Amino acid sequence: MSRTIVAPSILAANFANLADEIRKVEAAGADWIHCDIMDGHFVDNISFGPAIVDLVRGLTKLPLDVHLMIEHADHYVPRFVKAGANSITVHVEPEAKHDVAKTLQQIRDAGCRVGLTLNPETDFKLVEPYLDKIDMLLVMTVHPGFGGQPFRADQIEKVKRARSLGGDKIDIEVDGGINAETARVSIESGANVLVAGTSIFYAKDYAKAIGELRG
Repeated sequence: MSRTIVAPSILAANFANLADEIRKVEAAGADWIHCDIMDGHFVDNISFGPAIVDLVRGLTKLPLDVHLMIEHADHYVPRFVKAGANSITVHVEPEAKHDVAKTLQQIRDAGCRVGLTLNPETDFKLVEPYLDKIDMLLVMTVHPGFGGQPFRADQIEKVKRARSLGGDKIDIEVDGGINAETARVSIESGANVLVAGTSIFYAKDYAKAIGELRG
């Protein structure tokens, strides 16, 4: 495996100084910028949409890792592609209300990296049929919707299972409660992409925080 990828989640950034925040994490060694898209339906929160992703695209050359926590992702994929997403991750749960296989192909055809994710309470068996169709599996280590939640260690078995089945062909991303300690556990279990919000943006030294995540 190559070095661990760190993707700061701007959900935890100071939006009054978003441009400065993005420039600071880029200078501090971030690999990707993670964008959490919430619609108030699939998850009980509302964040931001394509307009903010487009704004972020103009602020950095880092890859934009977009996580769609929304219903009918297939309807919105073209808008996030146009906004500058490099990677788009969608949910496998029926509540997301889309044809998973078709949406994954839609993302692939648009030229983006293809991601799939599952909530903590979702059986891993739901993603298994798609592992050969994706570039990245995101294992949610909190229930999606709000930042600052504690890490759910019971999800580590999914990380191990994903690495066992996917080998080195796919990236394994973890998101939720990621700090220096939980990052180490995740990496040891097979994760190679770390999404971190509060542990980076609430830190005094972004470069130190990112370095500590890599171990």
